Amino acid sequence: MAGRGAQTELNSGILPGNVRADDWVLFVLALVSIGLLGYTLLAPPPPEAAQWIFVADCVVCGIFLLELIWRWRKKGWRPAFLARTWYEVFAMIPVAHPAFTVHHHVLAVILLVVRLGRAADRAVGEQFTFRLVDKLSEPIVQAIKKPVTIAVLDEVVKVLETGNYPENLAKSLSENKDELRAIITEKLATDPQLGKLRRLPFHDEIVRTVVDTSFRVLLEVLLDPRIDDFFSSVVRDNREQIRRAVSLGLNEVADSPDELLLRTRTQRAAAMEYDKRHPAD
Repeated sequence: MAGRGAQTELNSGILPGNVRADDWVLFVLALVSIGLLGYTLLAPPPPEAAQWIFVADCVVCGIFLLELIWRWRKKGWRPAFLARTWYEVFAMIPVAHPAFTVHHHVLAVILLVVRLGRAADRAVGEQFTFRLVDKLSEPIVQAIKKPVTIAVLDEVVKVLETGNYPENLAKSLSENKDELRAIITEKLATDPQLGKLRRLPFHDEIVRTVVDTSFRVLLEVLLDPRIDDFFSSVVRDNREQIRRAVSLGLNEVADSPDELLLRTRTQRAAAMEYDKRHPAD
């Protein structure tokens, strides 16, 4: 009896029956929100019209938000309700403005698809949409995960390439030269083998000269333009190898014969080989 009298967790939509006025109103508003965003994507309107379209989109999204809160209240503020209708939150973001859609075209298309799902909620019911999203979410994630990973990797590498690591390292060494000299001198003095050299004449002068010479040579090496080419080559080669490894799906498996297709072995393969040669006691 309790099961029969209990309300369904999700609305049944306007097509299967149980039609209410608010279902029709929200269905029409969902179509309006799709039209507004689609219009700004396909044919950006003039500034004055764009402002009114954005205001209308804000009003529609505000109504969606109030309706979601009202339905959540009817369900007793249960977290399970939001877990099932999480995609509706993204449909409530007002983005129907050329200033956004022009610079974030892909994101706008994604939000347009979410709004299509919002309209489907009112057409065929949330139960259908929820099951459809539940069935398709995993294949969609698997389909876009690899290209998204590669795209993010490329962007990260572009950011890394804006730095100059040898020059910055040389600058840091030069600024902390006195502290580093003191640390090296201290370690040499406490070393059980080299510490015996303290008995030699002019020990401190020899150590200071060796340390200063090492610093000077190291700084000259780091500031040499050829070192920039070396670091750039390292970053570039690692980027290409990682992109190739991700394309082959090597990041998703523990071991694969496809690693032989790479120009050099991966760090993971080197670590596994080391573990085989040095088994834990």
